[in-house]
Amino acid sequence: MHVEENKLLAPLTTFGVGGPARWLVEAATEEDIVEAAAWARERGLTLFVLGGGSNLVVSDAGFDGLVLHVALRGLSISDAPPVPGQPPQRILRAAAGEPWDHCIEQSLKASWAGIECLAGIPGTVGGTPVQNVGAYGQEVSSVVDCVRAFDLAERAFVELSAAECGFSYRRSRFNSTDRGRFIVTRVDYRLTPGGAPTLGYPEVLRAIESGHPAGASPTLAEVAAAVRHIRQSKGMLIVPGDPDCRSAGSFFKNPIVSREHFQQIAADSGMEPPHFPAGAGPDHAESLKIPAAWLIEQAGFSKGYRLGNAGISKRHTLALVNLGSDGLGATAAEILALANKIAAAVENRFGIQLEREPVLVGSQ
Repeated sequence: MHVEENKLLAPLTTFGVGGPARWLVEAATEEDIVEAAAWARERGLTLFVLGGGSNLVVSDAGFDGLVLHVALRGLSISDAPPVPGQPPQRILRAAAGEPWDHCIEQSLKASWAGIECLAGIPGTVGGTPVQNVGAYGQEVSSVVDCVRAFDLAERAFVELSAAECGFSYRRSRFNSTDRGRFIVTRVDYRLTPGGAPTLGYPEVLRAIESGHPAGASPTLAEVAAAVRHIRQSKGMLIVPGDPDCRSAGSFFKNPIVSREHFQQIAADSGMEPPHFPAGAGPDHAESLKIPAAWLIEQAGFSKGYRLGNAGISKRHTLALVNLGSDGLGATAAEILALANKIAAAVENRFGIQLEREPVLVGSQ
């Protein structure tokens, strides 16, 4: 196991901000993970698991512990055990360090449905069940068959079914009740050969219809291409040299409110906010999801807004961006100052506390 000291973390993240890790290990095997966990435990070090770096804000002071950079690679395919009443399915088994878009490409080449709307999302496989990655009508929880992980509490590998992962909107047991306990090493996805693409979002439908023969059903690849085009138009697709790509993607989650709160917002703002059904809330009353981007804009922040070297994307209000090149752009403190200013304005205007999506690493 090779341990690096004072390794700068900013280049390992899509935001490009943050100081060094006191120690860093790149794990290419499960044995590396076991050894690194033991190394940190013996020295009383805090352990942080880093994947693709796409959903992080690293402190300017860095991380005073061991960063474990998961780099396990590999894809394999097998038949899924049959489920009564469902069509035959295939298991795409992916190591945690595999780039997520490699899985997307494999599924598209084989015409397997289930993750086509998640095309273009940056990061690696290991982060998909942690965040319950979702976009344009799909969530990875709907196709996860099994998650293999190293349990730091039990010091053993476990395999968890989808039901055992505790999935909900942008949540799982890995980032909530058991945050810091598990290191994901592999994810098995259950996909449907020849299945129809998911077309639940009007935005995707419009993109398909604009360049597709009327009456013809779009392919999975066409839907994935439309999603990538939409993401790029919003600065949510990693394109080298594009300043709108130096971000952590969506910085805030879309809040879920009660029907009564929604009606109050509509009355106060003089218009009905865009919204989507969110299912029953904790009190079993109807709940609605409001786009955080709409709330941010109504609170006075528009695309291209700038605060120091941090700003809002010129293409999407929900993305905060690092304005500048490595070493010359925003600091983590500037990013968080902008985020806090936005969140305070939204709470003051609508009584909604926006929840951040990126993980904050180190002392902020």
